Amino acid sequence: MKNEFKIFGIFAGVFLLAYFLPLSNPRIQSAILEAFRMLQWYARNHTLACVVPALFIAGAITTFLSKEAVLRRLGPRARKAEAYCVASVSGTVLAVCSCSVLPMFTGIYRVGAGLGPASAFLYSGPALNILAVFLTARVLGFQLGLWRALGAIVFGILLGLIMATLFRRDEQKRQAIAMQLPEPPRARRRSWQTALYFAAMMAFLVFSDWYNPGNVTLQLSDGRSFSAVILQETVQDIVVQVDRATEQLPLGQRLTIPKSDILVQEATASWVMDVYRVKWYLAGLMGLAVLAMAWKWFDRTEIHDWMTNTWGFTKLLVPLLFGGVFVVGFLSELIPGEQIASWVGDNGILSILIASVIGCLFYFATLTEIPILQALIEHGMAQGPALALLLAGPALSLPSILVIRSVLGVQKTIAFASLVIIMATAAGLIYGLLFEGGAI
Repeated sequence: MKNEFKIFGIFAGVFLLAYFLPLSNPRIQSAILEAFRMLQWYARNHTLACVVPALFIAGAITTFLSKEAVLRRLGPRARKAEAYCVASVSGTVLAVCSCSVLPMFTGIYRVGAGLGPASAFLYSGPALNILAVFLTARVLGFQLGLWRALGAIVFGILLGLIMATLFRRDEQKRQAIAMQLPEPPRARRRSWQTALYFAAMMAFLVFSDWYNPGNVTLQLSDGRSFSAVILQETVQDIVVQVDRATEQLPLGQRLTIPKSDILVQEATASWVMDVYRVKWYLAGLMGLAVLAMAWKWFDRTEIHDWMTNTWGFTKLLVPLLFGGVFVVGFLSELIPGEQIASWVGDNGILSILIASVIGCLFYFATLTEIPILQALIEHGMAQGPALALLLAGPALSLPSILVIRSVLGVQKTIAFASLVIIMATAAGLIYGLLFEGGAI
């Protein structure tokens, strides 16, 4: 009956939205168009290269990863120091965004990882992306980059410990149920084979999802030439943000440019771009290695179970991710950056809290949060809210909250999101007090 009420609520919400939405309002029309733009950008740039590989990894975790191995390293009885350190620094190794972390979090949690280490992994995975940390230090200053890195590590551990403490009884019941399950059959492969198989899949994900920082020099058909960061790309247009002011274009201005108007588009040279240019060759090599190992080491029943589990994760996660991205695109057009900057123009607790909440709701693709934050700072955003948004934004978003709720339930999701907001706000307050008035 409870599920039927949920379905009725969804139907009622869609009906009321369709009934009352003022479609003649230009801002609403623009917001609807932006929602579809963001959904197309997400489908073109994140789904195949990021979400799909992560879903296969999640299915493989459930199918092939030994429950005993997960319980020993990340379970309730694992050594806390080891479990939380592994979970909290995983982002430096994986270098993936929240889209990739969510399926893997779901997989290890369902196999038996404790709530604490799983929560630490869920937060720190995207928050501690090594490329994003270095780019933050280069663009926004070493000071902010250092605090972002330290905050991601410390908060991941603290958040996991608090989640495990708050829901200790639930974890004890979950552990008791896990202990009553029958012993799984003996592994058909040696541990090094399983480790190599997962390492190849992780490498495929890292290379396929390798980030283009988006720094380009554009020359347009109208004669304008400027340096910008690509924030979004659709079939026909790109959305860029000016990162070096010119006589005609101020720093931080966003432009939607038809691809047909672009005469020259040159990417900024860097080792990251060197890897980006050959990423599909590297990913393809890792993909062939995965296929070879699967063909040689797994039988048809195991492959069938792997595909079945992967499809189960797909049905669970993809609708929530796509729906959340659509809603975020709609809302982001209704609340322009200048308006957000006016809300977070000082280091007071309200400004920092607003920045934390915005970070937890809006979707920031990894690395795009940096030019967006640069523009907000240019429009008057203070330093405390800037750090709060950096700590809350990459780890959470409306799409990820919807997915987490489907895995952990409402209470644990509210607790997780609340802790992220509280910790990001506290860090912003401390940072604002220490460096108030300093330039980033």
